[in-house]
Amino acid sequence: MSVKTSLIEIDGLGPVLFKSDSRCKRLSIRLKPFEGITVMFPPGFSPKKALTFVEEKREWILKNRQKIEKHESRKTIFDETSVFRTRSFELKVEKHQAETIRMSLNNGILRVAYPHFANVADARVQDAIREGIEKAMRIEARHVLPQKVHHFASRHSFSYKQVFVKNLKSRWGSCSAVNNINLNIHLIRLPEHLMDYVVLHELCHTVEKNHGPGFWRLMDKVTGGKARALASEMKQHRTTIY
Repeated sequence: MSVKTSLIEIDGLGPVLFKSDSRCKRLSIRLKPFEGITVMFPPGFSPKKALTFVEEKREWILKNRQKIEKHESRKTIFDETSVFRTRSFELKVEKHQAETIRMSLNNGILRVAYPHFANVADARVQDAIREGIEKAMRIEARHVLPQKVHHFASRHSFSYKQVFVKNLKSRWGSCSAVNNINLNIHLIRLPEHLMDYVVLHELCHTVEKNHGPGFWRLMDKVTGGKARALASEMKQHRTTIY
């Protein structure tokens, strides 16, 4: 398989990625969220004809790019300026000369290096960054969260069975009917006192299975009367970061 790429700045359109690929059978233009404009053509195809084709399709490109930009605006884009850190690591995004995406986690730095010819908003790059963040958070969460459950259970005389650390999509945590506790890896992103609040919340569910008055009385007991205030503060945070 042979693939050659070049990035060309075109007035009014911005950077356009031209890609010669042996798997490609004809000239085509592809627009996808976070991937920008890509012109695909078979090896040996005239670059001049490819540029002319882009100009002929300019109106179509601009119209469809507006739709894509609306979709892009709803998602978090991680780039070189992004600030993302937990207690154990900090994200660093950078370009490099290699043609593959590389990740490493060393000395508290989660480093994601992407190819110099790629757009950082490209879906492949963003997916790699998210994958790296989630793996690093899972490592940290598995170290921190079970210890917190054990600490607060011992302190307040709660009894539970097992702790599971998961990448939950819409909940910070849950407690099963048999008192297994599930905690979201994204808790690692929260301030310490809110992380503690969620752990205590689930431990209280080992005694009170609903959110009735008894539950909130127990929560106030273990949080020094701050249960409602902490619950309100939790609403400022989302379980997802993208």
